Amino acid sequence: MPDLAPHHRTPLGRATIGDQLRRHARTQPDKVAFIAYGADGTRTETTYGALNERANRFAHLFTARGLGHGGRIASMARNSVDVVAAYYGALKIGAAFTGVNPLYREPEAAHQLSHSRATLVLADPDFQAVVDAARPPDTARLTYGADLDGLLAEQPADEPDVAVDENDVALIVYTSGTEASPKGVLIPHRNYLASTAPAWGWGLDTGPRDTWLFVMPFHTIAGLGSMTSLTLMGATLVLPATVEPAAALRIIAAERITVIAQTPTFYTALSQEPAFGSDAVGQVRRCMTYGGLIPPHVVEAWAAAAPDVMWGTYWGQSELSQLGTVGFFRTLDDVPGGDAAWIGKPVTHLEIRVVDADGNDAEVGELLCRTPSAMLGYLDDPERTAEVFRDGWVHTGDMVRIDGEGNLFFHDRLKDMIKTGGMNVSSQEVERVVYGHPGVLRAAVVGMPDAYWSEAVTAFVVPDGDHEVTAEDVVAVCRERLASYKVPKAVHVVSELPVDPQGKILKRQLRGQVANAPA
Repeated sequence: MPDLAPHHRTPLGRATIGDQLRRHARTQPDKVAFIAYGADGTRTETTYGALNERANRFAHLFTARGLGHGGRIASMARNSVDVVAAYYGALKIGAAFTGVNPLYREPEAAHQLSHSRATLVLADPDFQAVVDAARPPDTARLTYGADLDGLLAEQPADEPDVAVDENDVALIVYTSGTEASPKGVLIPHRNYLASTAPAWGWGLDTGPRDTWLFVMPFHTIAGLGSMTSLTLMGATLVLPATVEPAAALRIIAAERITVIAQTPTFYTALSQEPAFGSDAVGQVRRCMTYGGLIPPHVVEAWAAAAPDVMWGTYWGQSELSQLGTVGFFRTLDDVPGGDAAWIGKPVTHLEIRVVDADGNDAEVGELLCRTPSAMLGYLDDPERTAEVFRDGWVHTGDMVRIDGEGNLFFHDRLKDMIKTGGMNVSSQEVERVVYGHPGVLRAAVVGMPDAYWSEAVTAFVVPDGDHEVTAEDVVAVCRERLASYKVPKAVHVVSELPVDPQGKILKRQLRGQVANAPA
C-alpha cells in the first residue's frame, strides 16, 4: 500500500482552528464577525474577511519576531477584536495561545508566564506594568494600541505558509483546583474541533444567524472556547465595554441580540430595568445560564417580553475542552423534578459514567467522561494527568446525580473548588495567602452560597494569641497578593476550627456554622 500524503499538515485536508477562519474569509468575507463597543460608546464592526486579514498580519509579525511552530504566546488584556486576531494569528503559525487573567497581580501573572514558557506576551496598556514586572527576562512584550497597529500595517495580509498539524496544541488554558498552583490544560486543534465545535452546533443550536452578547473573558475556557466555537460557526459576537444592566439592555436592543449567556443575577438585573420589555429583548431566542436556575418571577418577566425565548443550562470543564452537558426549558415546569441542580444531558460526543468510591455505577457519585475533545493533559504535570486519566476515563472530580432518564444534577465537589462570579478559586491558594498574616495560627477557606456570587469566598482564621488579628488585616494581606475575585468577601475570626480525629479541618461544619448563625 503506498504511503498517503500528510494531508493533516496541509490546507488540502487538515482540520485546524485557523483554517476555518480562512474559509469564512473566502465564503462570507462581508459577514460581521464582531461588533465592539468602547468605554466611550464608540462602535466598530469587523467582518470575517477583515478579521482573517488582521490575524494573518499578527501571524507574520510573530514569525518576524522569531516565533513559529511550537511557540507559546500569551495575552493579558480585556476582551477585544485584537485579542481574537492575535489568537488566530498564533494558531495559524502552529503556536499555542494562553490568556492571562487581567485581574492577576504580579506573582500570579509571573507563575503563568513562566510555567507556560511564553516567549511573547501582548498586553493592554493598563496591564503593561504588571506584565513587565512579571515576565521572565527572555519573554518579550508588545502592547495593544497605536504602536502595535503600526507594526501590523508593515506585515503582509496573505496566509502564512506554515505546516500546522491538527494535533498541535492550540490552547493552554489555566484552571485552578485545590492544588498549590493553577494547571495548564493542553488542548490541540483536533480535540477541539472533533467534538466541542459540533456540540455547539447540535447541542446549542448555534449558527451564522446568531448574534451573541459576549461577556465571558478570553483567559478562561468559557471565554476563549466559546469565542472559538462561535467564530467557527460563523456567528456574530457583540463585545460590550461593560455589563452594567442599563448599558447592556441598550446594546441588546440596538444590536438585536438573539443569544445571551450569563448568570441568573444578570437576567434578574435586566428584568428590573425600566427599559426592559419586548422592544429591548423581544428578539432574544436563547438565554444560556449557569450557577443555578432562574427565579420564577424572572422567567415570567422574560416570557412576557420575549415569548420565543428558550432557557438553557449547561456544564463543562477545561479538561473536556469545555462543553459537556446542556438542557433547555421554556418554563420551570420543564425542569426535571424542579431540581435547581439540573445541568442537562451529555452532548452527542460525550460518554459518561457515574460511579461510587469503589468504581461501581451509582445514582450519586463522581462523573466520569470520555470524548474526542479530552485534553492532552496538564502541562509539565504527568502525575496529576495520570490522576485524572484513569481506567480509560476522565475523572472530573465533580459529584452528580443521574436519574432514570439520563438527566444529570450537580451534587457536590470532590475537591475544595470555589466557583465565585463564574471564576474558579482554589481554597488552598487563598489559605496560603491568609497564612501570610503573622498572627494567623490556622486558616480555612470555603465557599458560602451567595445570591450574587453563587459562592462567596469566606475565610476562618484562628489567631496565635500573640498578635491581634482583624478581618480587615486579613483582607488587606489578600488584596496585596490575589486577584480581587479571590479575596475573601467575609472573614471570621474564631477560637478554633472543627477537625476530625486525624486533624483534618471539617469544612462542611464551617459552612454550617455560618449558614445557621443569626443574621
